[in-house]
Amino acid sequence: MNYRNTVEFEVYGDYALFTDPVMHLGGEKCTLQIPTYEALKGVLSSVYWKPTLIWVIDAVRVMNPIQTEVKGVRPIKYAGGNDLSFYTYLKNCRYQVRAHFIWNENRPELAVDQNENKHHNIACRMIARGGRRDVFLGTRECQAYVEPCVFGEGPGAYDSTPELAFGLMYHGMTYADEAYSPETQGHMTTRYWHPVMRKGVIEFLPPVDCPIQRVVREMEVKPFGEEHRNFTGLREFSDAECTQEEGAT
Repeated sequence: MNYRNTVEFEVYGDYALFTDPVMHLGGEKCTLQIPTYEALKGVLSSVYWKPTLIWVIDAVRVMNPIQTEVKGVRPIKYAGGNDLSFYTYLKNCRYQVRAHFIWNENRPELAVDQNENKHHNIACRMIARGGRRDVFLGTRECQAYVEPCVFGEGPGAYDSTPELAFGLMYHGMTYADEAYSPETQGHMTTRYWHPVMRKGVIEFLPPVDCPIQRVVREMEVKPFGEEHRNFTGLREFSDAECTQEEGAT
């Protein structure tokens, strides 16, 4: 389903490392086979982020064959000494992503910034420019690139694969400022689901519909606003500027 504020882009890089947070405890990380909802949301947040809105990832299309590579790395040991771990990465990664945004109803102080044209136009321009901040696939060492695309165009490695299930998998994390139900208000919540790829495309469940959700800990919502001197975006563009066509002066 396409929304009025839908964005479509391609993200690609030499390596990716999509992990379940539970797997961080042992020191040796092993990637999941497909990108998580949270990782793709992080890509979009690097391209364009505002506390006024929440990015919703609708679907991802896996363009290249799923293949892994093991690397020896030396993680930081703050107690001193050296250590060696083996990380399993995805290699030669390329994905098409379709997403849209909704308003963050937990931010009533930013209601004046809810201008759909403004945010959609800026997001499209930032995708065309490769993003505002560094883009990476899962972890910082997996640098990536972003460019516009038409979702579904071009040949994909799994276009002829009818269905491929991946079992129980990490979906993402819900933070207190994006809580969507009374159960998640004031908490950090982790989500799990059962993804299925059909002809190379994975349709993501919205966070509220994930079948398994667990509260991790309590969390306070950080306030934003001019009175806190930590959000000046309300004066970025006038309504007239937001409706100008791309390239107009």
